[in-house]
Amino acid sequence: MDTQTGLPVVGMVGGGQLARMTHQAAISLGQSLRVLSEKPDDSAALVAADVPIGSHTDLSALREFAKGCDAVTFDHEHVPTEHIEALEAEGVKIFPGSKALVFAQDKGLMRERLAAFGAPVPRWARVRTADEIEAFAGGSWPIVAKATRGGYDGRGVWMVGSREAAEDLVSTGIPLIVEEKVPLRRELAALVARSPFGQVAAYPVVETVQRDGICVEVIAPAPDLAEERALAAQQLAIDLANELGVVGLLAVELFETDGGIVVNELAMRPHNSGHWTIEGARTSQFEQHLRAVLDYPMGSTALAAPVVVMANVLGGEPGGISIDERLHHLFAQDPGARVHLYGKEVRPGRKIGHVTVLGDSLNEVRARAARAAQWLQEGK
Repeated sequence: MDTQTGLPVVGMVGGGQLARMTHQAAISLGQSLRVLSEKPDDSAALVAADVPIGSHTDLSALREFAKGCDAVTFDHEHVPTEHIEALEAEGVKIFPGSKALVFAQDKGLMRERLAAFGAPVPRWARVRTADEIEAFAGGSWPIVAKATRGGYDGRGVWMVGSREAAEDLVSTGIPLIVEEKVPLRRELAALVARSPFGQVAAYPVVETVQRDGICVEVIAPAPDLAEERALAAQQLAIDLANELGVVGLLAVELFETDGGIVVNELAMRPHNSGHWTIEGARTSQFEQHLRAVLDYPMGSTALAAPVVVMANVLGGEPGGISIDERLHHLFAQDPGARVHLYGKEVRPGRKIGHVTVLGDSLNEVRARAARAAQWLQEGK
């Protein structure tokens, strides 16, 4: 408890942009998020007041960080499960807890649990050899291989199109699962928040657009999605949050096929598919996550406009006009565009920010968001 404000203290492990935006949400709740950051120039470390420096893989650093925190949460899933279990055994309140988070950390365990629950999942298998991958493919290449732990933004995912490619992948020694290549129409995401009390709040289902394994655009609500299917996706996310005992945000990444929806991945933290909620929903995903881990009542998830589009800003090639000049030009051209920059070093293809645009016309809002993101990335 903060002795000055009398308010609880939330600690977030990880100093990336998710922690930065969660800190932004914490301010309106009278808090300054406590952040465990690996480096003093990490995205959240540049703005938060209480930022111990330490690694998420160092149990002693985690233990010291948790002192004085009323609740500890995460901006990524990479904290070793055994460290979380050790802290829980010592009485630290961690949300989501180890028994839930492990299903976002380990894709093999996730697939087993989802299948046992009866959730729609692709055909999949654990594999250790090229023979097992070839047998799984059954002559129908390509198939999808995933590292069981550690992948994100397209890393740790491979499209395997032959026996030779399977041999090359197996030779790396990375623990793997394989999945059928789903004949998807598009990708969707259902985002819900759940409190320890068990209150659940669901956001509108969104469409996510991927390029080279990276989300480049999110459209809320997902256009032309049948109400029945949207409600089914929301209910599935709620059911999974309850079944797994998630506290905080749960993002369920989905494939939409001609026959229905299939679960692709789970994330138990604020998620790229929910960045649009900062301006586009009555309660942002970041505030909702804080409300959940503090067991506050959930906020409204209603849309702030008929159409909301978020476009990620990726790092472009060096050179050209400065980011400050780009902001000047963008704001002059489109005063309604809302920009969030993460304070990160610019590298080609790296997420350095996002832009959100609200409006009534899907085509117009998408075009504005794409134009704003391109301008910030390329300066033209």
